[in-house]
Amino acid sequence: MSIAAPESTPIWSPKRQRWSLGLLTLVYTLGFLDRQIINILAEPIKEDLGLVDWQLGALTGLAFALFYTIMGLPIARLADRKSRPRIIGASLFVWSGFTALCGQATGFTSLFLMRLGVGIGEAGCSPPATSLIADFAPKAKRASAMAFYALGNPLGSLLGLAFGGIVASQFGWRTAFLAAGLPGIIIAVIVVFGLREPRTQMAVPPAPPPLKQALQEIVTKRSFWLLGIGASLMAFIGYGKVAFYGSFFLRNHSDQLADGAAAFSNATGMTLPPLGFLGLMLGLLMGGSGMVGMIIGGRLADRAGRSDVRRYMTAPIWAGIAQIPFFVSALFVADFWLSLGLLCVPALLTTFWFGPVFAVIVGIVPERVRATCGASLQLVINIVGLGLGPLAVGLLSSVLSSDGAGGGESLRWAMAICSFAGLIASACFFLAREHIAREMIS
Repeated sequence: MSIAAPESTPIWSPKRQRWSLGLLTLVYTLGFLDRQIINILAEPIKEDLGLVDWQLGALTGLAFALFYTIMGLPIARLADRKSRPRIIGASLFVWSGFTALCGQATGFTSLFLMRLGVGIGEAGCSPPATSLIADFAPKAKRASAMAFYALGNPLGSLLGLAFGGIVASQFGWRTAFLAAGLPGIIIAVIVVFGLREPRTQMAVPPAPPPLKQALQEIVTKRSFWLLGIGASLMAFIGYGKVAFYGSFFLRNHSDQLADGAAAFSNATGMTLPPLGFLGLMLGLLMGGSGMVGMIIGGRLADRAGRSDVRRYMTAPIWAGIAQIPFFVSALFVADFWLSLGLLCVPALLTTFWFGPVFAVIVGIVPERVRATCGASLQLVINIVGLGLGPLAVGLLSSVLSSDGAGGGESLRWAMAICSFAGLIASACFFLAREHIAREMIS
């Protein structure tokens, strides 16, 4: 049985829309800062706690994704009924607190549990946030609005890598976690009191359907499954490579990295050890490229989708294929700077999908099912992408190394092999086009 879509979307002023979208993007940025900071800290943590590559993969992906995935759906059901700003604010408070506590870890188990806590908190961010955006953003600009919100991904990654690398190089990895977590506690208060709930402006807010009926509405959409698989495979590539960028360069380009840090210090007067310099470069180049990709992907989708909703998928299709040769080349060139430059291209391309995919997802279901639909998509994405991406790279690196701990060469091949998942992702985006045309309702 299909659920009727309401016609009561409130109209907000452009100023209120910009404020709300900006605040949600800030929250998402803090989420990715807290989520990704562990990636630049992976080598110091490995040395301090005596870990191996598969444990790093579990900490950077599986530990976070486990409860992030499990908690996403029940929190989304709550968001379909209750105040979404309060849910987002409470979630930000929880994950920021656990991020700060990561600095107190004494071994793999305690750090794993802290990362579980971060995942539990962040489960309450994107489903209610994307549902909110779909309520107040005009349909013609929805992909761009989703893409702007998604800037939190590369921007947070930029800050996590740069900030984490600089703070850790000066004060240690434990202090980096503490400094990353504290700002979110303050922003959580602003979210609760400064972000409005659009449903309060509706004359008769529609009641959410029972969970069984909501899930039936979602799982019968073939576009949901094809987009979910495609997006999860792009996330598999993205999370898998970001989790090991720091380790890759420290293991394979250590001499050039030290020379670069020395040259940077001489040119700027700012003394940075190799880890801090690497975090800054990765943050600026990878994060900057990702932000550009988010914006381009969203705008291309909005422009193309005006004439034919199937064309929402054009950019993601080509991006999934084109990222492979650039990424593989970056892993095998001998020059540190050339490798960084080449990596900017896949960093840009692998973010094209977010705006178009989420714009479609919130358009194939009614308003009171949007948070549940977003959480269901996040479940698929995070099981495959966040949970398995870093773990797969880490396991493959351990298997390919002679001692099982993982080395520079084994990590290079593991990252290269996993990038070919983009071919399957592009095929899924291509197949989803006809179903999107039939299933879009709002």
